[in-house]
Amino acid sequence: MRTIRASEIGAYLYCQRAWWYQKHGEPSENLDELAYGNELHYQHGRAVMANSCLRVIAYLLLLAALILVAIYATAQVL
Repeated sequence: MRTIRASEIGAYLYCQRAWWYQKHGEPSENLDELAYGNELHYQHGRAVMANSCLRVIAYLLLLAALILVAIYATAQVL
């Protein structure tokens, strides 16, 4: 039995004829638009990855600041 992907279901729901063409190996006529969409997805993925890295760095800096405040407060008490 063949595995059906979510993207295939989406393609079928969007346009049954396009899904049929894709299933039978017919070449797409909008290659420029597909390439542009792939580039947009690539750029978006890089932006998401960069934001995730920045979030981790921000949490590490916050943790370091809290540790320094705790050390300073402890030194003031002693």
